[in-house]
Amino acid sequence: MAHTPAGSDDPTRGLVLLCAVALGAGVAIGFVGGAFRWCLRLADRWRLDLLDWADRAPGPAWLVPVAVTAVGAASAAVIAQRMPLAAGSGIQHVEATARGESAPPTLPLVPAKFVGGLLAIGGGLVLGREGPTVHMGAAIGAEAGRRARLGADDVRLTQSAIAGAGLAVAFNAPVGGALFAFEEVTHTFRLRIVVPTLLAVAVAVACSRLVLGDHPDFDVRPGAAPAIAWLPMFAVFGLLTGLLGVAYNRLVIGFLDLAAAAGRVPPAVRAAVIGALIGCLLIADPRAAGGGDTLTQEIVGGGTLLLPTVLTLLLVRFVAGPLSYAAGTPGGLFAPLLAVGALWGVLYTRLADAVLPADLAALTVPMAVVGMAAFFGATVRAPLTGIVLVIEMTATAELTVPMAAATAMAVLVAQLAGAAPIYDSLRDRMIRGMRPGAP
Repeated sequence: MAHTPAGSDDPTRGLVLLCAVALGAGVAIGFVGGAFRWCLRLADRWRLDLLDWADRAPGPAWLVPVAVTAVGAASAAVIAQRMPLAAGSGIQHVEATARGESAPPTLPLVPAKFVGGLLAIGGGLVLGREGPTVHMGAAIGAEAGRRARLGADDVRLTQSAIAGAGLAVAFNAPVGGALFAFEEVTHTFRLRIVVPTLLAVAVAVACSRLVLGDHPDFDVRPGAAPAIAWLPMFAVFGLLTGLLGVAYNRLVIGFLDLAAAAGRVPPAVRAAVIGALIGCLLIADPRAAGGGDTLTQEIVGGGTLLLPTVLTLLLVRFVAGPLSYAAGTPGGLFAPLLAVGALWGVLYTRLADAVLPADLAALTVPMAVVGMAAFFGATVRAPLTGIVLVIEMTATAELTVPMAAATAMAVLVAQLAGAAPIYDSLRDRMIRGMRPGAP
């Protein structure tokens, strides 16, 4: 006798069952994601202590942090080699599953992403915590759906909903996480996905706050909202940011192509070489590598960076992020994007200040915050998600108007340039790699 998926005979009963599954899975990703963030914070502190020791120790002590980053990257690459789905962000797999192009992830992905992400990101690679957290959420959601004997469509729905909860936990941004599930993953606002996702996001963030505390990711220096007269300046900034986003996406794919072309080099060796290069950047300036939260906080908190420092950090991190992603370890793109966007906002303001007669110093922090959302929109092509994420992460709402203008212009330029959103490109690569006979 054929098995009938639970809840398939009654839409209301099915929605209630989906909500129950989402609640349970949301609790799980809340604690798992919270623990992941807590471990990464601990790894960041240890890495900074190690760098401080290497700076004071005699002889070639600087080789120790370089070796730690290289070994961490190589170890994470070995984990990804044994479980290929663990490599990279994982968001492209979540989206492919939501479209029925790939099977939902299984539960063994969770420890692979957790440990691999901790080794790679904690070691200093320029990668984000959100990719592993979203993918772990998708695996937990899919497993919960299977155990509840849901149909295939509803299993994909629960993996999408808990993936959104994972992003919410990664950035302590509940509304942004929910919007990510709707705007980027499922491309729908149907009640059947909205209600379970909101419930999952609510309980996941509540549980993660028991582990991490309840405070925004960034403490932004308070200031008045920019005058409406400056709106054209933000719009021009958005236009230029769109071009920057197109270049960044092409660099990500270009480094992945180079890594694929070096197919004879063992993945662990390739990752170790990239890790060693990133380790050298850490020795030169700890802000040049890592996820970028410390640098972003310095900028939005009102810290003063000299123009040569801003330009150098922007160029280095613009290249180091795609290079780190090509290492094939677990790790995402979102968090490094935010740091690049903030640096770009500072650089734009400084250059405009040198050209225009007005004093634009007061626009530095607002432009950096707007840059975070606009650069996210240009690369990911999910403008609402980017805007809401940044508002929640910075606890600022007074920049909504310039943020909306700049992000809209950035997305428009990226679309007109004919460049695909980064996760569309990554998903296409993943699907091609799954075909028989693919290299």
